[in-house]
Amino acid sequence: MFKPLLCSLLVVTPAFAAITPEEAANTVILDETGVKNLKIEFVEAEEIDFEETIFALGRIRVAPGHRAVVSSRVPGRVLSVAAHIDVPIEKGAEVAVIESRQPGDPPPSVRLTAPLGGMVSAVKIVPGQPVTSDDSLVEIIDLSEVHATAAVPEHLVGGLRVGQVAHIRVIAVPGRVFEATLAHLGAEADGKSGTLEAAFHVENPDGVLRPDMRAEFSIVLSKREGVMSIPRLALQGDATNRTVYRKHYDESLKNTFVRVAVQVGAMNDRFVEITGGLVAGDEVVTTGAYSLGFAGKGSVSLKEALDAAHGHEHAEDGSELTAAQKAGQAKGGGEHEHDGAKFSTLTLFSLASNGLLLALLIVAMRRKPKADETAAPAPKAAAH
Repeated sequence: MFKPLLCSLLVVTPAFAAITPEEAANTVILDETGVKNLKIEFVEAEEIDFEETIFALGRIRVAPGHRAVVSSRVPGRVLSVAAHIDVPIEKGAEVAVIESRQPGDPPPSVRLTAPLGGMVSAVKIVPGQPVTSDDSLVEIIDLSEVHATAAVPEHLVGGLRVGQVAHIRVIAVPGRVFEATLAHLGAEADGKSGTLEAAFHVENPDGVLRPDMRAEFSIVLSKREGVMSIPRLALQGDATNRTVYRKHYDESLKNTFVRVAVQVGAMNDRFVEITGGLVAGDEVVTTGAYSLGFAGKGSVSLKEALDAAHGHEHAEDGSELTAAQKAGQAKGGGEHEHDGAKFSTLTLFSLASNGLLLALLIVAMRRKPKADETAAPAPKAAAH
């Protein structure tokens, strides 16, 4: 009773451990150098609070009340200029000194100071230049807080509400995401572009956001709980064939990734909803996923990886060896050498079959003349 059961286990177990041809064709195995060169990173597929968003483009603007112009109350001539364009300046710091036109020896002068702290955005005077009270001499902008204004298409405006959060990305500041809440909507739509302004107040203490920089907005409209999701960076392929690279389930197969097809639902700026093809806990490649598509089979063969991981020989396609293949290996590794040439088991079988057919042909040809000899006297007897 136990012997048949043991035999059945020995037969069934390799079937579960074997890698299917489809999986083998979509498997990429890298060595440590390859992983470092491709900068491979991966995360687990998990259930999250999925954000439904709308996308819009816009610009960074100077916040109202954060721009100042320095001018002279009296006409005169510029004696000195202390402000320099694109250089920070503190509130109350000297900007320029103007010599008035009133008589005196020397004539009285006026010291102009910065009305607010920030960045000098324009200097329109030089020493010796005559000025009047109508002239704009120096301009200063305070960038500690800026307005990010999105041009939202009219057909999407109905979903916007003051207080909604937006993830804002600025092309000039890669790798950073700025979050802000919707402060106000424009009073009038732009008839030419068919958009309405949505303004977000963004803190900018390090001053990296500058006026007129281009920005991308993902405005959160709602959230759904418990949605199976992965980072959008992990998703590969086109709309008809979405795939991801999943870390192999066999933990002994290091740096092994399998390309699997997935079904997707909604997408936002960061995540994509997965409706089929993955389960919670699957580890998928994010950074480096695109490069894996050009890595071929990788830098390590599937057979080498499986042999090292499982401690026994596998076929070239990663499948378990059959009984015949194992028997062939026992007799010489499935290969024979003769006069310096190597013959595989299949080649030897073909040669043996051809040899047998040749022998049968020779036997048939040798037997044919005897039949002719016994039939030859018949005509002579008939003539007699």
